[in-house]
Amino acid sequence: MHHVLFLIDRLHSTQGGAEGAVRKLCQFLPDYGFRCSVATFWAGDGVAKEFPCPVHIFPLSRIYDWTALRCGWAFSDLLRSERVEILHTFFPASDLWGGVVARLSGCPVLVSSRRDMGILRSRKHRLPYRLANGLFDQVQAVSNRVREWCLEEDRLAPDKVVTVYNGIDLNSVDEALAADADLAREWSAGGPVVVTVANIRFIKGIDVLVRAAALVLAEMSNSQFVIIGAALQEPGYADQLQETMRSLGIQRYVRFLGTRTDVCGLLKQADVFCLPSRSEGMSNALLEAMACRLPCVATDVGGNSEVIVEGQTGFLVPNESSHELAAKLLRLLRDPSLAKRMGEEGRRVVERDFTVHHMVKRLSDLYGDLLRKRGLSMARTSDGFASSEVPRGIGNIIGEHAESTVAPPL
Repeated sequence: MHHVLFLIDRLHSTQGGAEGAVRKLCQFLPDYGFRCSVATFWAGDGVAKEFPCPVHIFPLSRIYDWTALRCGWAFSDLLRSERVEILHTFFPASDLWGGVVARLSGCPVLVSSRRDMGILRSRKHRLPYRLANGLFDQVQAVSNRVREWCLEEDRLAPDKVVTVYNGIDLNSVDEALAADADLAREWSAGGPVVVTVANIRFIKGIDVLVRAAALVLAEMSNSQFVIIGAALQEPGYADQLQETMRSLGIQRYVRFLGTRTDVCGLLKQADVFCLPSRSEGMSNALLEAMACRLPCVATDVGGNSEVIVEGQTGFLVPNESSHELAAKLLRLLRDPSLAKRMGEEGRRVVERDFTVHHMVKRLSDLYGDLLRKRGLSMARTSDGFASSEVPRGIGNIIGEHAESTVAPPL
C-alpha cells in the first residue's frame, strides 16, 4: 500500500474541522490502497488515540530555532524509515516547516491543504509562502472560493490548485443518538431551537448571532438559541458576548454548551441551524446540519454558497447583518413546513455531493495521478523510494522524535 503521512499543526479534537477531516481520511483511505499515519506538533489529551493509525508528536513551539532543526532530523528519519510516499500538510507551520524538511528528505510527493481564506496567516507568512509554494506538487483547496483566494494571494498556477470538498460520514450521522434526555425535555418544553456549532471566536460571528437573537426574541419570545463549541484562544471574546447578552436582556434564552461529543444528536433535536461566520473555507458544521435535515441560514462567505442552494436548502445572508440574519431565521421558525422541506433537500444535497466517500475517492484519484507522474504506481526499490532521481537529503536522525505533548506552537 502507498504510504501517506498527514502533518497538521495541532490536534485539539477530532469533532470537526481539519482534525476531523484527517481522522476520516485515515479511516477510509485504506480502502483505496493507502496506508496512513499522522504527525503533529501538539495534541490534546487522548486525541491521538482517536485515530486508527500511528500518530507521531514532534514538540515544536517555533519552526525557526534549534528545536525545529533537531525535530527536522527526526521527521526526516520518520519519512525515510516509514517510506512515506506522500506528505500532506495542513496549516502554516506544517506547510512551511514540513514542506522544506520533506523535500530535502526526498519525499516523492508533497501536497498542501488550504482550508480557509488566510485567517491563520499574518504578514510574516506572505514571503515564506511565496517561496515554499514551489515545493508542493499540488495545493488542495477545500472550496472553489478558497481555490480562487489561493490563485490570487499565492500567485499559483491554476493547474496546480484543485478543489477537494469536505465529506460527511452519513452512517455516523444516522447512528448518532439523540441528546441526553434531560436536555431533550428542556428543549421540547420551550419554543423552537436555533443552533450553531462553532468555537467561540470573533471570526465565527457569534456576536452577530447574539444581536440577531435579540431581534428574533422580540417577535417570538419563546425561541431558544444554542451555541456548541469551546472558547479557544479568545476568552476575552466570550466575556464580551456575555456582556452583550446582559445589555440586551437575553441571557436566559442563549445557552453555551461548550465542547460536545454528541453534536449530531443535538442537531437532530433543533429546528434551524445558523452559521454567522465572518469567514469560512468549507464548514463541516454546515454539512453536518444539512445531513441531519436542518434548514440552514448562513453568511455568504467562503464556500457556504457552494453548499447552500439559496431558497431550497436554506438562506444566505450578507456578512455582519444581524437584521438579515434575524429575518431569515424568523421566516423558517414561522413556517415549519418550509423548514422541513429545506431540511430534506439539504440532506439530498449532502448525499449527492458531500459524503466522506466522495471526498476520499476524489483524494485517492488525485494521489494516484501524482504518484504516476513520479513513476511510483508500481513497487519500490528495497532501499527506499522507487524513483532513483529522489535525493537523499538530510540523512539519518540524531535523536528520537518525542511522544509527549507541549504547548501549541506559535
